[in-house]
Amino acid sequence: MQISFVIPLFNEEESLPELEAWIRRVMEANGFSYEIVFVDDGSTDRSWQVIEQLLVQNPKIRAIKFRRNYGKSAALNSGFQLVSGDVVITLDADLQDSPDEAPELYRMIAEEGWDLVSGWKKMRYDPITKTVPSKFFNAITRRISKISLHDFNCGLKAYKREVVKTIEIYGEMHRYIPLLAKWAGFTKITEKVVEHRPRKFGVTKFGWERFVNGFLDLLSITFVGKFGKRPMHFFGSMGTLSFFAGFVILVYLSIAKLIYSEYGIAERPLFFFGILAIIIGTQLFVTGFLAELVARNAPQRNAYVVEKEIGGGKE
Repeated sequence: MQISFVIPLFNEEESLPELEAWIRRVMEANGFSYEIVFVDDGSTDRSWQVIEQLLVQNPKIRAIKFRRNYGKSAALNSGFQLVSGDVVITLDADLQDSPDEAPELYRMIAEEGWDLVSGWKKMRYDPITKTVPSKFFNAITRRISKISLHDFNCGLKAYKREVVKTIEIYGEMHRYIPLLAKWAGFTKITEKVVEHRPRKFGVTKFGWERFVNGFLDLLSITFVGKFGKRPMHFFGSMGTLSFFAGFVILVYLSIAKLIYSEYGIAERPLFFFGILAIIIGTQLFVTGFLAELVARNAPQRNAYVVEKEIGGGKE
């Protein structure tokens, strides 16, 4: 199979028929073998019923439904587990991403050899309350990640299948997939200017809390990428420095007390600072050991309750 589409959705019943027809038209016009994987992230409208109806018309559809809303990262991660296409293309279900981009995205992966191609919505139809924070956030991510992309959070992306089968997405980390791919060793990452269309149905799921969560996830993913497999290197180094500083301070005060018997150690703030540094150093060391144990015995983070699954031989 050449292309797998992964489409996470939440309350998009009106746009789904048009989106499916659009994808089918583009795929048939270009002679691609394909599948469409819909992931219903706990929709409360008729989105699942619409998907069931679409499956009757198009057997190339597969779909899973979460029992509750887990978020876009969970939906993408679960969709990635199902795909079998050589090239995986993700796009949002709100018709703001154009399936007409799929043939060129496929060519860039299959023929030019890129691991990941990220869409860049150079001309956007979002309100300024969304575009300005997005530009600021992308600038910070670009600086920290050292990846030259203009739009990390664009839903329209294409991947080699090996990429989506290797990375794990959780929390709000769907916006950092390029960084996850880079840490996993897939360094051939580029971008393509794509069309951004005004929203036709429904309402945006954007909220200010996503920027807060996104920033925290950026810090988390940066730390995990560097020290996830060796947390003792971080906590142990910090603990050693702190413990050594405290030890030197206490040795200095002890020597001063031996030379000057009238010297009052307990009255000096430096004495308490030395004690604090040793305690903090010890705690950081213990934290490093515990983190090593957790890193080697971590349970599966992506465990989501799937209510239904259809397509691909599923009933």
